[in-house]
Amino acid sequence: MRFSRMLLPTLRESPGDAEVISQKLMLRSGMIRKVAAGIYTLMPLGVRVVSKVEAIVREEMTMAGAEEVAMPFVIPAELWKESGRWDEYGKELLRVHDRHGREFCLGPTHEEVITDLARGTLRSYRDLPKNLFQIQSKFRDEIRPRFGLMRGREFTMKDAYSFHADDDSADKEYQNMYETYCRIFERCGLSFRAVEADTGAIGGRFSHEFMVLADTGEDAVASCNKCSYAANTEKAQTKKVPVSDETPFEKSIERISTPGKKSVEDVSAFLNVAPERLIKTLIYETANGPVAALVRGGFELNEIKLKQALDTAFVRLADEKTVKEVTGAPSGFAGPIGLKARLLADFSVMGMTGAVAGANETDAHVTNVSAQRDFKAEYADLRTVVEGDACPKCDGTLKIMRGIEVGHIFKLGTKYSEKLGATFLDGKGGEKPMIMGCYGIGIGRTAAASIEQNHDEAGIIWPKPLAPFDCEVVPVNVKDETVLKAGEAIYTELTKAGLDVLLDDRDERAGVKFKDADLIGIPVRVAIGERNLKDGNVEIKDRKTGVVSLVKLSETTDAVKRHFDITMGRSD
Repeated sequence: MRFSRMLLPTLRESPGDAEVISQKLMLRSGMIRKVAAGIYTLMPLGVRVVSKVEAIVREEMTMAGAEEVAMPFVIPAELWKESGRWDEYGKELLRVHDRHGREFCLGPTHEEVITDLARGTLRSYRDLPKNLFQIQSKFRDEIRPRFGLMRGREFTMKDAYSFHADDDSADKEYQNMYETYCRIFERCGLSFRAVEADTGAIGGRFSHEFMVLADTGEDAVASCNKCSYAANTEKAQTKKVPVSDETPFEKSIERISTPGKKSVEDVSAFLNVAPERLIKTLIYETANGPVAALVRGGFELNEIKLKQALDTAFVRLADEKTVKEVTGAPSGFAGPIGLKARLLADFSVMGMTGAVAGANETDAHVTNVSAQRDFKAEYADLRTVVEGDACPKCDGTLKIMRGIEVGHIFKLGTKYSEKLGATFLDGKGGEKPMIMGCYGIGIGRTAAASIEQNHDEAGIIWPKPLAPFDCEVVPVNVKDETVLKAGEAIYTELTKAGLDVLLDDRDERAGVKFKDADLIGIPVRVAIGERNLKDGNVEIKDRKTGVVSLVKLSETTDAVKRHFDITMGRSD
């Protein structure tokens, strides 16, 4: 491909509304252009990268035994009403009407459509298992789309769904997809971790997220320094042992006036005690009534863990009216002693003695509180883990890293098959709901995450498997006929050798060409300049290492090919 023929409008500066490095570099390198908030046109360079991701995904899914389908983007409301998600999903679901007034939505995900397909085509245990996937645009009307392809409203996703007759088959396919996803992201040249995760709005029994590790990642990942345990901090656990205090608790409870002091920070400063000496009491509304959740000061209560521990449909912080009804005081002064509500406490509270807690009175707290002596609570793992916590699987400790979610796999169970009547006849003629799995990968998000992980101050550094081109040939001065002719010859020879090559045949200054080459991030650059050419040499630069070397013109193709394994597929 010739640079002069490509629609490749590079920019010297990032647009003012670009927030993260991948968004900035995708815009500057001419990969994307904004159409509306969270909606982008993929330019030719962007299509090349995204196509590389799609090809790897498609190859690995097919080799894993999945079959590709193409489902509609516009989905009738009836299917979503059958599953109950038409009302549950919220404003992210973009709802539309056709000319007859019938309701539809733009598909944010396809559990309903694929389950409808399964119930109409899979009737016997002999038809199972099946794994069907597609690569398709989705639309979620995000309240705050941002970060370019990282969190857009319209995006490309690979979603796959499997159907099984029993749990054993479903578990085997879940492991098959887990291993397939590892191969996909390894082939993409990415550093990643598979982490235990919450199932979220999709539902299901358990799941793993695949996180590309990057300092700019939105998500926090807890990873053990000794074993393979890793989990999103929404899900991550620590050892379920109480933290014992050495403070004696023979002292009687003492009420202390704390006017206007509500937060852990304010109370600890006012009383001159460490934040971890406080018991933080939070009042929540749940589907089963109000609950008081306790956690040691300095830690954060994890609402996902609380919801799971209570096995309730929802948890949300109570409003002022409810707090006053439960505690007798405004927010900020709740405490566990004498509280007429169900108490659920984190393990970090279990061993607390000589602690400070709210007095359930306005502008008052109590001291010398003992968890064992002064109140009775149910205990569970309720807090968000922190750096240095004990690993729940071994004697290691947890490290907190940043990650970008690029894939997610779920074991859905029978959530959708039961609601939509996707059943099969077993070997005895009995009718049973199919057991389902769900497996998603963000295609554009994977490309963006690769940039977040691989860049420098000059631009993108593509892993070779995702690079839009393998090599860029740069005749420094195209007005010099000898230089241009040598560039054309190298371009032709590299292309015949099986490499995808970009020839920068523009009549631009050398500095402009080199800056664009670094910005675009193609793995290998071959520069042909008049001075080197007189000595029979060309300059080769490795974009990742920055190493520049002179090689003989006649040896250019072999030198470039050493960066790639042409016969066995491209290197990492």
